[in-house]
Amino acid sequence: MTEVNWSRTDLIDESEQVVQHQSKEKKRTLEKTAGVIIEEWDEQRVKIARVNVNKEGEAEIQKKAGTYTTLSIPSLTVDDDDGLQQLEKILAKHLKSIHEPLKLTKEDKILVIGLGNKTITPDAVGPVAIDSMQKHFEEEPNEQFIMYAPGVTGQSGFETKEFVEALVDKIQPGLVIAIDALATRSSERLCRTIQLTDTGIHPGSGVGNKRAEISRESLGVPVTAIGIPTVVEATVLLADAIDTVFRTIAAKIGEKNAPSSKLSVTPWQPSSTTPIDYNLLKPIFGEWSTWTKGDRIQLLQETFQNRERLIVTPKECDIWLMHYAMLVSNSLFRWIKAM
Repeated sequence: MTEVNWSRTDLIDESEQVVQHQSKEKKRTLEKTAGVIIEEWDEQRVKIARVNVNKEGEAEIQKKAGTYTTLSIPSLTVDDDDGLQQLEKILAKHLKSIHEPLKLTKEDKILVIGLGNKTITPDAVGPVAIDSMQKHFEEEPNEQFIMYAPGVTGQSGFETKEFVEALVDKIQPGLVIAIDALATRSSERLCRTIQLTDTGIHPGSGVGNKRAEISRESLGVPVTAIGIPTVVEATVLLADAIDTVFRTIAAKIGEKNAPSSKLSVTPWQPSSTTPIDYNLLKPIFGEWSTWTKGDRIQLLQETFQNRERLIVTPKECDIWLMHYAMLVSNSLFRWIKAM
């Protein structure tokens, strides 16, 4: 039987090897031994993580050498116009910084590819972003952009890479930008994060349907990937729910005799960064309540190994889809206008 990776993620700052090096001391160790530089900072409400990986780091963390930038607003909601506008401006800013080494000019063509299946909502980010760009193009024409949504292999019978190769050969662009849906291993990141990378992309890899790579190595031109996580494995969602319950109960027990507990008049949950003593839960739930989240995910993976694999997306996915399609389109036109 084929082993399934239930906690698959496309986001580099969620990959196991990077997560294990989140402390400052371990970050320095990773930088020295593996050629991986991790930077984190905030711009307004947007949390930014940039991971630079060299060839040595590629072997260590099993991610391609290059620059990965993730932009995230954990509190983002579908009607949060302010947060979406902040993401749009900051994405345009990082599109500029990641492409500066290419020294693109107004004469360079930029091929934008919308990856995914337009008939499946959580996979339709790429094609719908192309639709949004075409509408923007009608109002504000820019001959640098050439936009195309090739569909998926199941629809056309051809690998997406074959379509892109043919277009690259015909157009000779200075840059290819691929827009796609991603998978995350955290419900907090679902539809609240954008990943930007110059390493290219494997269409379908987030849900285990890995297709031919679209990258500088396979096409002969620079490839930038813009991804939005729209799906999460059901086992990860269960582990997140269990973790939230355990954290809340442990925090309430810990605060039981504290004066601050008398002030709470509404349901309260600790923040994700609040230190929690899980040992307080052992008398209630037993030893497993003190396990790490990773150990709980592994338990759920083993429990559901012979079951149907379930992938979950938010019920507002169609609304998120339209928001991100417009956001990515606006960011690209904002960046190209300022070039």
